Amino acid sequence: MTESPAHRPPALQERSRRSQQDILQAGYALLEEGGVDALTVAAVAERAGMAVGSVYRRFGDKEGLLLAIQHAFTENLEAEILQRVSVERLRILRDPAVAIAETVGAFTDAFQSHETLLRVFLLLGTRHQAVRAQGSRVSVEGNHRFAEALAHIPIAHADRAAALDFAYRMIYATVAHRVTQGEFLESDRPLPWHELRSQLQMAVISYLMSTPQSL
Repeated sequence: MTESPAHRPPALQERSRRSQQDILQAGYALLEEGGVDALTVAAVAERAGMAVGSVYRRFGDKEGLLLAIQHAFTENLEAEILQRVSVERLRILRDPAVAIAETVGAFTDAFQSHETLLRVFLLLGTRHQAVRAQGSRVSVEGNHRFAEALAHIPIAHADRAAALDFAYRMIYATVAHRVTQGEFLESDRPLPWHELRSQLQMAVISYLMSTPQSL
């Protein structure tokens, strides 16, 4: 009879946890190097230095492995964004524009830091429903974190929730487009990440803090 994780000795639990992390790290590396085509159970097992059967026992098949890798990656990304967008730290900033700029910069920096893996999952999500669903869940959570981070900031819109939602959509659409399509799809004018970040900060500050004009 197989022991449940709760009843395994601590040393075995720690070894199992390390093995799991080795498999996930191997999956990250293969996806970054060669995309989804490079991710096979055999390749992950070889990169992680363990038997193919061990990977199958933990994840079932390639799709199970892929979704586990995505889940672990998006959990880490969520935690990183939450750390970057510290509500406690943002509340001590007296200038609302600075708080907005910090929040926009945090989301932009997180996407840039994980550009290669994000590109894999964003593009795969256009044809893989389970990957898309997981990505959408994390994106919506990011929307909530964005609104919470700026909960103390005065917004020059009657519908505060709608304005913050649009601002987040603007950030997400911009950085996701950069991740998936690169710098020059729609223009031959250079716009490196640091300039994109700065322009996006100014655009969101202007949108949230300027009184809307009637059309």
